[in-house]
Amino acid sequence: MTLVVIGPATKDLVIIGDDESCKVGGATYFQSFVFEEFYPDYQAIINCSDSDLAEEFPDSGKVRIIMKDDTHYFINRYPFRDNRDVREQLSNFADIPILKSDLEEVLPDEIDAFVLNPLNRFDFPLETIEFLKSFGVPIFMSLQGFLRIRDVQVDENYTIKLDKSYDLTDILSGVSAIFLDESELDIIGQGFDVDEMVITNGSHGSRIVSDDEIKIEVVKCDNVVDTTGCGDTYMAAYISQKLRSKSIENAGNFASAIASEKIKYNGPYSSCR
Repeated sequence: MTLVVIGPATKDLVIIGDDESCKVGGATYFQSFVFEEFYPDYQAIINCSDSDLAEEFPDSGKVRIIMKDDTHYFINRYPFRDNRDVREQLSNFADIPILKSDLEEVLPDEIDAFVLNPLNRFDFPLETIEFLKSFGVPIFMSLQGFLRIRDVQVDENYTIKLDKSYDLTDILSGVSAIFLDESELDIIGQGFDVDEMVITNGSHGSRIVSDDEIKIEVVKCDNVVDTTGCGDTYMAAYISQKLRSKSIENAGNFASAIASEKIKYNGPYSSCR
């Protein structure tokens, strides 16, 4: 049985103060390092135009590529070195949807659960989501991509604005858990047919809304180096623990600890540092 993690790999420019670096990114990329450690029976499926991006994953043999004619590009700027909760972001808004026919070519025979990581509204058409729901396994979904729309054009990229999708009710219906932050919750509200809402709030911790609400305290980190991908790391750690223990609270506390470890170093999570 396999955990199937689906979403774009990206080319990123990260700017922290005056320092710039080019990196591979995307939620599926950051999450794969966590799953490699804590849920190694996984398969990553990425959509992009550059097959070399798969070589940057912890195990390229677990990556399947849906070749498209473009690749997601992001600029992540952190203007304040001492406050990584503040991020300015631009994107090329690549229109490279993952289609049902794409997935039929690459999905494994047996599947434990799906993890869906859209980076914009184009990535997962509703038809694709309905196809994945037909497998009858848990679906864990990052919400932010469905809310991203183009705003102001800056050269070849666009600033990002968040707005509620008109078909969000259909997208989320029957999903096991969605992952979002407090500002995104303000946009979509509540009342969706999901089992769990995992709501993060940066350095202020997180909370999980299911039958009850559970507050997860942040694990303090005195040496914040790189917060890019922190939310993706939290999500993967939560899923890894939840699939094994079934405990929401245990999964939340584990995710908080792993996310805190990740931000101490540049790049994705690794237990070997």
